[in-house]
Amino acid sequence: MQLFDLHCDSIVKYRKFGEGFLCRKTQFSLNDEDGFERHCQTMAIFIPDDIRGGKATDYFNVHRDYLLTLTDKQSELVEMAYTGDDVLRITNNGKCAVMLSAEGGAVLAGKLENIDYMARCGVQMITLVWNGENEIGSGHQTHYGLTAFGREAVKRMEEHNIIVDVSHLNDEGFEEICEIAGKPFIASHSNLRSVCPHNRNLTEEQFHEIVRRKGLVGLNLFEPFLSEEGSGTKDALLRHVYRMLELGGENVIACGSDFDGADIHPSLDTPVKFAGAAQYLIDHGIGKEQVRKMFFDNALKFFMKK
Repeated sequence: MQLFDLHCDSIVKYRKFGEGFLCRKTQFSLNDEDGFERHCQTMAIFIPDDIRGGKATDYFNVHRDYLLTLTDKQSELVEMAYTGDDVLRITNNGKCAVMLSAEGGAVLAGKLENIDYMARCGVQMITLVWNGENEIGSGHQTHYGLTAFGREAVKRMEEHNIIVDVSHLNDEGFEEICEIAGKPFIASHSNLRSVCPHNRNLTEEQFHEIVRRKGLVGLNLFEPFLSEEGSGTKDALLRHVYRMLELGGENVIACGSDFDGADIHPSLDTPVKFAGAAQYLIDHGIGKEQVRKMFFDNALKFFMKK
């Protein structure tokens, strides 16, 4: 059993509860880690839309400091990873590799120099927007594209090897990213709109563009993004995987659970359950090698090349 998960919001919950990686109040927990062959978790520091300017950067700092404190205190369980080589080394040593990301471009407080700071902090990716607007652009609940600052920020992120994450970005913004991005970008936690018609999901054309650019698309477990009727079961997950494979996604499908930021079906709401869904996919006709790629190897390969 293995899992390379591109997105969870658990660090915000950990700090709120004063807990760590063995927290039993959260969806993401390492209590059942014995069953894992390899495990890597990207911990996103989620910046709410109503926190802006310097307060957003301060909010990031507080939660990053908390994450680093936890990894130091629980070093027998986890270790921070900043490269694909780190992920391989840490997971081969039986620990969970932890990567850092920021969800919401408001974290930059409208300052390009804060991208330099994010790079120094070890941020691997930035989800440009959340639901509404920020200094970079607009989320899926709005219909504006990128701002002038946003276009410059994308270029600066690429210069600093910070991955552009288009999950939550609206269609107008996605189109602009395609015009200016020079490196592969990802959708860390997004599904297919053709399978579940929510505008938070990717169109098939958008998915194909990420395939063409050799990016990643992380399967999101939030029930309303998995199925129109809101039943986010393993069968709903299978339908997205099946169509993504039909669209040529074998080498870009990854995992983006959205643990502790979403309502997730009880059959999938822990790392062990999510990783265990691999066998369900195999039992329902998805090839073992394809499943192995989507649950770990595609993401590892991406970060090895980053």
